[in-house]
Amino acid sequence: MIVGVPREVKDNEYRVAVTPAGVRELEVAGHQVLVEAGAGQGSSIPDAAYVKYGAEIVPGPEELWSSADLILKVKEPVREEYDHLREGQILFTYLHLAAGKELTQVLAERKVAGVAYETVQLPDGRLPLLAPMSEVAGRMAPQVGAHYLERGNGGRGVLMGGVSGVHPGRVVVLGAGMAGSNAAWIAAGMEGEVIIVDRDVDKLRDIDRIHKGRILTVTSNRAAIEYHVARADLVIGAVLIPGARAPVLVSEEMVASMRPGSVIIDISVDQGGCVETIRMTTHSDPTYQVHDVVHYGVGNMPGSVPRTSTYALTNVTLPYVTSIAERGLEDAVRADTALAAGVNVFGGSVTNGPVAEAHGLEHVPLPSVISGAPG
Repeated sequence: MIVGVPREVKDNEYRVAVTPAGVRELEVAGHQVLVEAGAGQGSSIPDAAYVKYGAEIVPGPEELWSSADLILKVKEPVREEYDHLREGQILFTYLHLAAGKELTQVLAERKVAGVAYETVQLPDGRLPLLAPMSEVAGRMAPQVGAHYLERGNGGRGVLMGGVSGVHPGRVVVLGAGMAGSNAAWIAAGMEGEVIIVDRDVDKLRDIDRIHKGRILTVTSNRAAIEYHVARADLVIGAVLIPGARAPVLVSEEMVASMRPGSVIIDISVDQGGCVETIRMTTHSDPTYQVHDVVHYGVGNMPGSVPRTSTYALTNVTLPYVTSIAERGLEDAVRADTALAAGVNVFGGSVTNGPVAEAHGLEHVPLPSVISGAPG
């Protein structure tokens, strides 16, 4: 199979979908790997490193997209890339289609097989390809929040860890999954006062057991969210329903109840966000204010630490990439229920239920378009 790795074109997206070591694995297995010139530069990986391990460098996106059977990306295609998509092509990337009706329709109309990293799901519910980027985003969120709490950056002028005799910053984390638990952990390490809110009591018990009361755990309900959000210096939204639009937990009314200069970071913005007033922003223009509250809605936070993120991503995606390249997508899906859950669009049909529901489109179960695929 010919595997293509284009240069990412989303604003300030410096990650790349595969490392040279990943190229080597594919090359040894007999596959041809095309890498667009400069694709790894943002992750401090020169073209020569890819060539050393067997890749062919192509000068531009047209040649790469037109030649490759399997396209590996980090982020979903943007409008300028839509014309490169062609029937029968396999696109393996973070798609977040529940928040992108236009891209969903383009993939269906062009009969591209859209396989989303974020919906590949193991039988126990874990999301192995989302986990490392959730971990990165979670760990970044408190340091980004601490930056924007500084007065010169629009914040209240609060030092996250406080000082002797002065109350530290109060951090409220919504969601105790991979992103939220890492955010809470780092915020606590920065000596903030940390409250984490989730409806899964077992997850909260695990946090209590590990952190021994250093992080306050609260069972999620509307009254609890209203109370803690109003008193927060920093709110970190980290709520996820695999493949679906994130539920809105923080209403505009709650945002209005926050103190001027407070900060909101919504990690789930790429799935629509869990804060009513959030909208997608970019690394070059990351924040805006609503009700005098600083909002940070960058959808590709890990893109600002691309070397760490690229290596973490390749570590988990490579086994699935290898399986698709060796078997073809249909046989790979038949053999792996986790990968089957990653198929969002196939043969012109939307095969992911939550994505179809989010956009009012017809849902066609995967076994209806791939015979023998897990339902």
